[in-house]
Amino acid sequence: MLTEAEAQRLRKLDDADYVNVVRRYLTAADITDDPAQRPSRWAIDFRLMPLEQAMRFPAALAIARERVKPERETNRRRAYRDKWWLFAEPRTAMRTALEGLVRFAVTAGHAKRCLIVWQPADVLASNATDIFAFDDDFSMGVLQSRAHVAWAWQRSSTLKGDLRYTPTSVFMTFPWPDQATPEQRAHVADACRRLLARRSELCLDAGSGLTKLYNAMDEGACTDLSALHRRLDEAVAVRYGWPKAVAQDDRDLVCPAHGAEPPDQHR
Repeated sequence: MLTEAEAQRLRKLDDADYVNVVRRYLTAADITDDPAQRPSRWAIDFRLMPLEQAMRFPAALAIARERVKPERETNRRRAYRDKWWLFAEPRTAMRTALEGLVRFAVTAGHAKRCLIVWQPADVLASNATDIFAFDDDFSMGVLQSRAHVAWAWQRSSTLKGDLRYTPTSVFMTFPWPDQATPEQRAHVADACRRLLARRSELCLDAGSGLTKLYNAMDEGACTDLSALHRRLDEAVAVRYGWPKAVAQDDRDLVCPAHGAEPPDQHR
């Protein structure tokens, strides 16, 4: 990890393009508490580079050699010792999935709410977050919908009453609307863009994060944001062939036997 001053100093050096290895680092608290959901920290990330390639960034490698290597040399796992300049668990599959995307969706792994935000592709998300390898507004709309959030609360474990989003039991089992028509996709995407734009405005105007914003909405504030959520939830419900009446009914959304018929597409 780097301080702001260290990160800026490295990124200004002209002996290498340090922007490629000095990256903004997103935490779960950034998602929930920062008005703009901006990463608050910096990290050196040599991605999956062999040491020979990492040596092309001497100033960054020197910091890793000083601060990381001594600790790694005492680690019981050989891979951690031998590849001391890399993250211990660099999540190769995640990096592959994100290749070519201009942004990605991300949520806090453990939080009071299932809050999903966009982050640009050059941001490195911490191990306290869960990433969705999407960059389109339709997919984000589905993730933001009550259908997905209700599914998450039913399928995830909790810690002190907070949601612990578990990708294997939530995302991998979620009935994804793969067969949406172009018109349905456009409707969901438009509803999602409008919701996120207004949400951002409200956070920035109040100077508070998403948790405080939604606490206020639960108490009756931000009625326009609430209406935008309903519009999105109804657009997603229509895609599943469900009546709009179940769009925000958690019992019907996760227990179709009580109302809507379950979709048969899965991702």
